[in-house]
Amino acid sequence: MDLQLRHLTAFVTLCEEGTYTRAAARLHITQPSLTRTIQDLERILECDLVARPARKLELTANGALFLERSRAILTEVNELQAEMRTRSQVRVGFAWLLPSDWFAATRARYEELGGQITVHRNDNPAAALHQGTIDIAVARNFNQPTAAITWRRIGTEQRVLAVSARSDLAHAAGLRWADLAHHPLVVNTQSGTTTPDCWPDPDPDREIVTCGNFDEWIELIAADRGIGAVPAIAEHRAPHPDVVYRALPDIPDSTLYLGWRRTPPPPRSVRRFLDAALATADSAR
Repeated sequence: MDLQLRHLTAFVTLCEEGTYTRAAARLHITQPSLTRTIQDLERILECDLVARPARKLELTANGALFLERSRAILTEVNELQAEMRTRSQVRVGFAWLLPSDWFAATRARYEELGGQITVHRNDNPAAALHQGTIDIAVARNFNQPTAAITWRRIGTEQRVLAVSARSDLAHAAGLRWADLAHHPLVVNTQSGTTTPDCWPDPDPDREIVTCGNFDEWIELIAADRGIGAVPAIAEHRAPHPDVVYRALPDIPDSTLYLGWRRTPPPPRSVRRFLDAALATADSAR
């Protein structure tokens, strides 16, 4: 049998606790199992570490030396493990409002595997992927697909209409999505979910007000420059005193995508994250 980290851990714990009973309880093993582990350790080292017989735990000279070196080794191993886990961090980029349920479940799955996630808000996650400043993009709109990035549809989100509190539409009875095809429309060109094509028969003369991020978009809605639509999570996570969110019976869902760089091939940490993220999406269907 070769010397293993479990031998070092058992011996250091025994020395710190002072008795086999307390050490075994701390290690969540039985006392006989701990005794055998210490005996195996002494056979591997071909020397006694614990003085016998003794009424209390006493170390031999070899035992004292082994304790000092074992503590140093375990400290270095723990520091190495922490450093490598830091290196396994996956940078997830998003433009606004990460989908709560999917992301929470994905984070839990990935952290169970020992990984860590950092989140980074970016008005254009697809561009951030190209630049290498993030590893994963969560997007509702990635503009033009490219060969360098893989995009995977991971689900849909229910949308709600967003209008100014000053608009007659805020409380109009019997309102339907189809009724809004000619109203001025505020379009977040970078990361929005709504364009004129979301209506079956787009109006070529429709007024389109464009912006580049969610913050600008919601302020334009509040100013009554036009209508818009967003995933329903905005109603609770992005309330605005001058914006009214309305559920409509015929409003189409929006699509949620996950993106990652195809070249160079993603590192192991990103592949592990993708396994967790796609498994979460599949289980939700």
